[in-house]
Amino acid sequence: METIACPECDLMQRIPELPPGAKACCARCGQTLATHSSDPIDRPLALSVAALFALIVANSAPLLGMSAVGRSASTTIIGGAYRMWLEGQELTALIVAFCAVLAPAGYILFLLTVLLAARRPPAPQWVGAMLRWADSMRPWSMLEVMLLGILVSLIKIAELATVEAGIGLYAVGVLVLLFPAIMANFDADEIWRRVRWADGEAPRPGPAAPAEDGTP
Repeated sequence: METIACPECDLMQRIPELPPGAKACCARCGQTLATHSSDPIDRPLALSVAALFALIVANSAPLLGMSAVGRSASTTIIGGAYRMWLEGQELTALIVAFCAVLAPAGYILFLLTVLLAARRPPAPQWVGAMLRWADSMRPWSMLEVMLLGILVSLIKIAELATVEAGIGLYAVGVLVLLFPAIMANFDADEIWRRVRWADGEAPRPGPAAPAEDGTP
């Protein structure tokens, strides 16, 4: 059993060990305080694997195909960043490459490492460091911002050239949907419960007692 403060009304409450699929709510304001996913490992693992494949497609297949005056061209995310670098926009190229390629790749790879290592508890201590790195990479994964920029560009150049969406653009759209799905199904508390303690002991299960101030 752990004691936490409600993030909405600051009421201190003791939360028991929750059964799979249950959640604990604040007794005063009803805010969700804790959840226990019914599938805390396999479901986010499957979504992360799907996101990895979508990221590979998004960075290897053309995003857009454009034709005008009998000439046609296409580009990828990395190709667009490289073209910006060649045209003297080094800072913009680095930002695009980091936020659209490196940060999403880092987030997915760190998350996959964490989930695979935590499938059979006790998980090694370095899983905690991987979890922190994944959490630090997540805010920099701005695929939805890039997708919005692409859509705005399509509207602006639609009258000047014929533009066709490539497979890479659809893969970016799939990634934009997969990232929230991963975050909604990923339970960091469950991962920490499986990590081996610093003194070398196996994870210590908490007592399964009923809540006193919270409502599970």
